[in-house]
Amino acid sequence: MTELLKVHGSQNCFFILDQTKLQRELTDDELVALAQQITSKEHGLLGGADGVLVVNRPVREGTTAQMRVINADGSEASMCGNGLRTVARYVAERDSLEDFKVDTMDASLRVRKQPDLAPGVPAFAVEISPVRFNKKALPYDHLGHDRLLNTLVPELLPGYHFSGIAVPNPHLISFVDENGFKELGPLGEWLNGENPYFSDGVNVNFGHILGPNEIFVKTYERGVGFTNACGTGMSATSLAFALIHPELASFGKPITVFNPGGMVRTILHHENHRYWIELIGNATFTHRLTVSEDSLHNATVTDQNSKVVPTGEQEEYLKFINNLNKPEF
Repeated sequence: MTELLKVHGSQNCFFILDQTKLQRELTDDELVALAQQITSKEHGLLGGADGVLVVNRPVREGTTAQMRVINADGSEASMCGNGLRTVARYVAERDSLEDFKVDTMDASLRVRKQPDLAPGVPAFAVEISPVRFNKKALPYDHLGHDRLLNTLVPELLPGYHFSGIAVPNPHLISFVDENGFKELGPLGEWLNGENPYFSDGVNVNFGHILGPNEIFVKTYERGVGFTNACGTGMSATSLAFALIHPELASFGKPITVFNPGGMVRTILHHENHRYWIELIGNATFTHRLTVSEDSLHNATVTDQNSKVVPTGEQEEYLKFINNLNKPEF
C-alpha cells in the first residue's frame, strides 16, 4: 500500500504521487493512464482533478526532488506554479526542509516556506522561470509578428491586444473589461484544437485590472480547459501587467492576483538581464488516500478501493477566501 494526496493551490486541484516510495515506479504509459483515470470529473477519484504531480528523485545537482506534471488529458506540462507550491510543501514536510530546489522539465526552481496566509492555510513561495518572449518559445506562426506585447492580433479577435510570454509554459494574455471574459472560452478551445497559429496549443489568460498592483486573472489551460487558477498564467499575466502598465504595477513589490479559486501574490524581478517571478500562495492538502500499488499500475484507483481521510484543511481555506472580498467575472 502507498499514499496519494489530493491537494490544491487556489483550488487548482491535483493528486500527488511520490514514486520514491513505490516498490516499482510507474512507466510513462502507466502515468498517463493513471492521470486520465483519476482526474476525470465524471468518473475520477474524489470528483477528479486538473492533473497528477509526480514526485521523483532529483535529476540535477543541488536539488531535492523532481516534479513532473501530467495533465488531465495525459499530456505533460513543463511546469505548474500552483502544483509546485503543493509539491514544495510535501517535500518540505517529508524531508524537514524550508528552502530548497525542485527540478522541473526546464529548470531547477527555488521554493521556500512562507507564513500561513490564515490559520490553517499553509503557504509557499516558488520561483517561476525561465521567462521568454520569442515566438519559438510559445510557439506560434502566421500572426505577422515575431513578438507579441500588447499587440493587436486581428487573426485571433477583433480589437483585443495580446501578449505572448513563456514561463516556460506558453501563455497568451489579454487585458479586458468586465464584458471581455465571454470570449475566453471560445478562443481557448479553438487555440487548443486544430488551428493555424498555435501548433502545440497555448494557455489563454484574460486579465482585468482592479487597481495599482491588483488584477484578476482567468485562464483556459492547455490540456485541461477552464481551471480555478493557473500559477504560471497568473505569473505571466503579472509580468505583462507591469510591462504594459508600469504606472500601475511595480517590480519588487507584491502584486495581488485574484482568480476564480482564490488569491495569490506575485513579485516580479529583473536581475542580471533576466526576468523571474516569485509566486506566493496556499498549498492545501484536502485528503490523504491509501491505495494499493497494483491499482496505480493498472489505473484502477477508485473511491471504493481507497482509504480516504479528509484533512480538514479545505474548510480553513474556504474561510480564508470567503473573507477576501474577491471579485467574480
